[in-house]
Amino acid sequence: MRRIGITVLAATAFAAAQDGTPLAAQLGSRPAAEWAITLENGQRLESLDIEEVVAAAGFRAGEVVADIGAGTGIFSVPIARAVGSEGTVLAVEVDEGFLPIIEQKSREQGVSNVRPVLGQFTDPRLPQGDVDAAFFHDVLHHIEQREAYILTLATYMESGSRIVVVDYNGDVQGIPHSNQPEMVIRPAEVARWMDAAGFDVTREIDMFDDKFFVVYTKR
Repeated sequence: MRRIGITVLAATAFAAAQDGTPLAAQLGSRPAAEWAITLENGQRLESLDIEEVVAAAGFRAGEVVADIGAGTGIFSVPIARAVGSEGTVLAVEVDEGFLPIIEQKSREQGVSNVRPVLGQFTDPRLPQGDVDAAFFHDVLHHIEQREAYILTLATYMESGSRIVVVDYNGDVQGIPHSNQPEMVIRPAEVARWMDAAGFDVTREIDMFDDKFFVVYTKR
């Protein structure tokens, strides 16, 4: 069974859940540079299937994509290449220490269309209201008020826009956090949250044994 690593938002949330520390406090317990070492671990990166995930997500040239919980920009950069120079990636993180790391990675990788964004735990604080797609990679199950967050995210998106979710499938036995019910999500309940925000399931991608990979489109 394949495993995909977690972004910094997910990593810090998991640590908070483990020791009972509020997430905001947990973020400050380790500087971004230390989290980056974990997130950029070579073995971890090899397990992500980054290019395959980005290709399957179907990002198009010229689109504005919000990478929610971008971490060090591991997905932001390949998404930036997928949308091309006419497109933009809004790399959202809640720890501003990651913003210069994302900027540096973008420069080193030769992309100029990644824009780091300092979000909040309840609101991505996107700088524009015409986002074409939002991408959650192993992040949604770590958001405390998931349905409310999706409702807020939807206010930045217009009809025809998409939300792409790759996350552990709570219907599969043995997934991480299975002993923490509050951190387990299932495709059916995510579909309900999306429906409440005006999004329908439009594509289900069969890529992982332990994760669901779904595209939702706004009505």
